[in-house]
Amino acid sequence: MKNTPRTLTAWTYYDWANSVHSLVIVSSIFPVYFSATALNETGGPIISFLGFSLKNSVLFSYTISAAFLFTALLSPICSAIADYSGHKKAFMKFFCYLGAISCSLLYFFTRETTTFSVICFWLSLIGWSGSIVFYNSYLPDIATEDQYDRVSARGFSMGYIGSVLLMIINLVVILKREWFGNISEALASRIAFLTVGLWWVGFAQIPFSRLPEGVKKVTPQTQKSNYLLNGFKELQQVWADLQQRPLAKRFLVSFFVYNMAVQTVMYVATIFGSDELKLPGQSLIITVLLIQLVAIPGAFGFSRLSEWLGNTYALMVAVVIWIGICAGAYYVQTQSQFFMLAAIVGLVMGGIQSLSRSTYSKLIPATTDTASFFSFYDVTEKLSIVLGTLVYGLIEQITGSMRNSVLALLVLFVIGFLLLWRIPSQKVYHTHLENAEVL
Repeated sequence: MKNTPRTLTAWTYYDWANSVHSLVIVSSIFPVYFSATALNETGGPIISFLGFSLKNSVLFSYTISAAFLFTALLSPICSAIADYSGHKKAFMKFFCYLGAISCSLLYFFTRETTTFSVICFWLSLIGWSGSIVFYNSYLPDIATEDQYDRVSARGFSMGYIGSVLLMIINLVVILKREWFGNISEALASRIAFLTVGLWWVGFAQIPFSRLPEGVKKVTPQTQKSNYLLNGFKELQQVWADLQQRPLAKRFLVSFFVYNMAVQTVMYVATIFGSDELKLPGQSLIITVLLIQLVAIPGAFGFSRLSEWLGNTYALMVAVVIWIGICAGAYYVQTQSQFFMLAAIVGLVMGGIQSLSRSTYSKLIPATTDTASFFSFYDVTEKLSIVLGTLVYGLIEQITGSMRNSVLALLVLFVIGFLLLWRIPSQKVYHTHLENAEVL
């Protein structure tokens, strides 16, 4: 039964549970700690990792690329198997626990354990991104189409609120270390990594206890072959279905391009502020915290904007703002300028992610194979992160400046805007009609 308040609330609690990884590990405390800890014997940023010598900020970017590439290759198989076996929740649990345990192991991150810690960071990204595809695929299972935008925005907002709450707790430990036995700032940061794992696992039990297990697909053909082969056949069928849905294909292409830039900004913004602008770590952490607070009304604001203009036009507005952000980032010089840009990032960050998820939910057909359809969305998202962070890291490695990397992101946003322009927009979209209908 769809639109059950208890189920919808439980679903949003996974955003509450896992978003602490995005805030603490990806965006704030961990990047600052990484820049200060992943150093060579003389305190320089060029470090050795698995036989390669890299600048620590480039290694950070490449680690993200490698994690999402691995997930992009793995998640379609897992998603298709989940549809056929009916074990969607089991896969979601596995990736959740992998990510949470990896975060907890970052407690042991010191200069001497840099290689081990980078691997843990890599595994935490795989756990986070792997669980998200199954989490997203529940949306059309538990809500009707007219509720997608609002439920999706509610999930993102729950994530922002939950992550901010844990972030405040972590900041108290870092800034008021005398209250906790005068522990070092490094230990306070490592405790934050441990709390992320505990928070993630603990609150994930709410959706795990209330979400349905998944629908098992049983046909004469599936009974005669193994799950792995069935998974590849399911992916082939989903791909064939998407060929008949031109607007779905157009959206995925445009999403792939603009998401390359969106996700890269979100993953490297703190490193940019730390290494390029030499901003103090505590200021950066507080700035990221404020971004989360601004993102809450931003997600709901763009949900309302989509009701007024339609999903596509609302997304185009967000992309235009992102273009302005990149232009500003290229010229930013001072701390106050960086803070102003960060506030604007927060405004559009939640809106563009929430609308992208709900837009895709409207474009896929009514089906029980939601995990397979969302695996395509997940692969598109993850490959865009791979390419975006890879390009960002390569340009910095070649030119020696992250500002040149920012210009590449601006170009991606412009291309993404032009691709979105090809998709007409209207306020109501019916997924059961021919895909000639428009958003």
